[in-house]
Amino acid sequence: MALTGTYRLQLHHEFTFVDAQAVVPYIAELGASHLYLSPILQAASGSLHGYDVIDHSAIAHGLGGLSGFEALVDTARQHGLGIVVDIVPNHMAFVAPEYVNRPLWQVLREGRGAATASWFDIDWEAGHGRLGIPVLACPLDRVIADGDLHLGLHEAEPVLRYHEHVFPLAPGTAPAGLTAGDTRLTPAGWAQLLGQQHYLLADWRTKDEVLTYRRFFEVDRLIAVRVEEPAVFEQTHALLLDLHHRGLIDGFRIDHPDGLTDPLAYLRRLRAALRPGTPLWVEKILIGDEPLPADWPTAGSTGYDALRAITAALVDVTPDAVDVVHRTWLDAGGEPSLSVTERTCKRLVLAESFQPESARLARAASQARPDLEPGRVREATVELLAAAEVYRAYVRPGQPIPEESRRLLRRAHHEALAERPELGAELDALLALALTEPLPQGPAHEAADARAADAAALDFAIRLQQTWGPVMAKGIEDTTFYRFHRLVALNEVGGDPDLLSTQPLPILHAWAARQQAHWPQGLVALSTHDTKRSEDVRARLLAVAGDPVAWRECAQVAARAADAAGVDAVAAHLVWQTLLGVLPIEAGRLREYLVKALREGKERTSWRAPEQDYERAVVEFAESHRVDGPLHEAVTTALNVHQDTIASLTLAQKALQLTLPGVPDIYQGCELLERSLVDPDNRRPVDFAERARLLAESAEPLPSAASEGADGSGCHDPASALSRRKLLLVHRLLTLRRDHPAVFGDRSSYTPLATDVEHLVAFARGRAERPEVVVAATRAPVALARRGGWGADTVELPSGPWRDVLTDLPVEGGVRGCAELLAHGPVAVLVRSDLPQGGRDGR
Repeated sequence: MALTGTYRLQLHHEFTFVDAQAVVPYIAELGASHLYLSPILQAASGSLHGYDVIDHSAIAHGLGGLSGFEALVDTARQHGLGIVVDIVPNHMAFVAPEYVNRPLWQVLREGRGAATASWFDIDWEAGHGRLGIPVLACPLDRVIADGDLHLGLHEAEPVLRYHEHVFPLAPGTAPAGLTAGDTRLTPAGWAQLLGQQHYLLADWRTKDEVLTYRRFFEVDRLIAVRVEEPAVFEQTHALLLDLHHRGLIDGFRIDHPDGLTDPLAYLRRLRAALRPGTPLWVEKILIGDEPLPADWPTAGSTGYDALRAITAALVDVTPDAVDVVHRTWLDAGGEPSLSVTERTCKRLVLAESFQPESARLARAASQARPDLEPGRVREATVELLAAAEVYRAYVRPGQPIPEESRRLLRRAHHEALAERPELGAELDALLALALTEPLPQGPAHEAADARAADAAALDFAIRLQQTWGPVMAKGIEDTTFYRFHRLVALNEVGGDPDLLSTQPLPILHAWAARQQAHWPQGLVALSTHDTKRSEDVRARLLAVAGDPVAWRECAQVAARAADAAGVDAVAAHLVWQTLLGVLPIEAGRLREYLVKALREGKERTSWRAPEQDYERAVVEFAESHRVDGPLHEAVTTALNVHQDTIASLTLAQKALQLTLPGVPDIYQGCELLERSLVDPDNRRPVDFAERARLLAESAEPLPSAASEGADGSGCHDPASALSRRKLLLVHRLLTLRRDHPAVFGDRSSYTPLATDVEHLVAFARGRAERPEVVVAATRAPVALARRGGWGADTVELPSGPWRDVLTDLPVEGGVRGCAELLAHGPVAVLVRSDLPQGGRDGR
């Protein structure tokens, strides 16, 4: 089946294979070609996402097991749908009770000599042969004194129990005559027994010193897997590959490839194990115009680069609008410099969250260069990590270094040197290690074990790259973006808050040309399970940001209300934009989001040190304006004034997603208006029955009415006019893609049109010499209205005749006025009148 559009479903114990099976007919009717499923392997108990795998040999029992998956696939095939599945190669769950992860259980019992020890990325040397596990609520002697440790049996095997945790005892170390619940050991006996184990239990507060395994980001519950080992790859991928070769899985998404030792080698190994032509997407976060590595054998990324390009095309960079957005942020006391905030936040997470990782890197560097002072090496390591501007360089020891990776490493070195020139010698040494240059030959090196030094140098080069991504993700996505509230619609995964200072259309057209030339099957996303805000929240914010008067009024009312409530103006700037994006919203959802956002920002509260009085004050301030009050009035007034503007941007970005080069990925529920915040808010249940009902009623052409309702309540009213318009647009364009895959496929073309028209995004798709589809979408609609409309703006269409897919109205080719072309809505999608309707195009 042709790959023309995916539909992402989040599976968990309350939305299982049976539930997915029930919505297959609707998704097929909507026009998608493939179901795109979150991870399906056995995950930790109660998992809401599936990325915490505990057993690669089983399909998740809570989802329905293998039989449930087979039934889902059978139903999907009956409706012409393919299946795409998420793979998690980088990590597994390290959770209680620990025996649920059998390979890890074996390591806990037998240590570095276990048959499965090669599975996990553990620094045995740093732990003196033991795996550090900081899970105790207090120091060990206090735990022993409080009687919280118990001996027992699990499946006739001697174990140690601590609350919900269960740890095996090393062979030969269990006290004789052990029975379940045995607590007869003295404190000295406990200390002796624990000292004989292959793990070290420690107070969670000491994890910076104790932790000896690589994690996914800073999540202690996720232990890194060494999938670069052939045996580990085979055992962790065997089941999914078997299902693939049985014809049950048609494509894969790879989670966090940048965490792997050698992403290219992994992708090549996986590609070699797949049927020819199987699409393989990578969750790669690209920064700016950073390219996806050209040698990766993939269909492309999961689409955050597309999201950024589409947002860039639609954001209003009219000088007066940008000036007000910036000034109101400064008036709130916001930091004016994004780069300063980013560097500050990366240093913060390095100090608070990544001490074990930076220490391991510094140890490796010091072992490779014993002539340097270890403390200064540690400081230089932190500076080099803080200077990272992308998620990873791609240095493969023994292989030529890509010029882009060499440039990125040198750039990071330059930035770190500018910040800390006194660390010049250490930074120079670290750069040489990162570039895998030969170690210096001198007395200091000769005195060391040369083989150990070379191994340490190699370890540094690899781990530096593995650590860049987590530092970027936590420092930028999960800290900077929760502090820098200038225009939060731009604070998105892979996004750029400085898009306000760019030329928008060139960014989109350049991205689209690259995508069509190199990654024509790359995913095009607008909302995902990881986005900070859904596409429709961002559309509202971008719409009002284009109106200096409305933006200033909301900001000033928020500042006055916050001052009266004793809430800081920076937090209030986030609150009012949040209300603007999601009203109406239930109190619980708003509270949960704001607490998470404030803690992620790590300024006056954090996950490590919650300041509940501060959180309560901000939440109560937001709650007091959720349904009434002066801020509520200002926000709803702005929404009412900009109903048409919001509709314009909502439909424009969706049309672009569905027609630009690549494969559109519809996140569950987002074919209707869906105004969600970051997870878990964006993983709430979807009313598929209502969507199916509305789709069945959507045979009529796209209506021109855009109103959401006078109070903005259409955002959660599935029957609202704008929701219906969005649903019909998605249905018609997905169906167009499915019926004519070649028009949008590998051999299609992308030709920008009317590039001199400021408020139009227009392009042609299909054959270069005779395009079959033309897309025209309105951008910066507030500025367009302020200048009095389209005026004499025109777009030259290829020779026709044409038909607008969204209205079924005929359109002639040649020069057409923008006002005429877009008289019935903000978007026009034209197809040649001789392009068959409802037929499958196999070109």
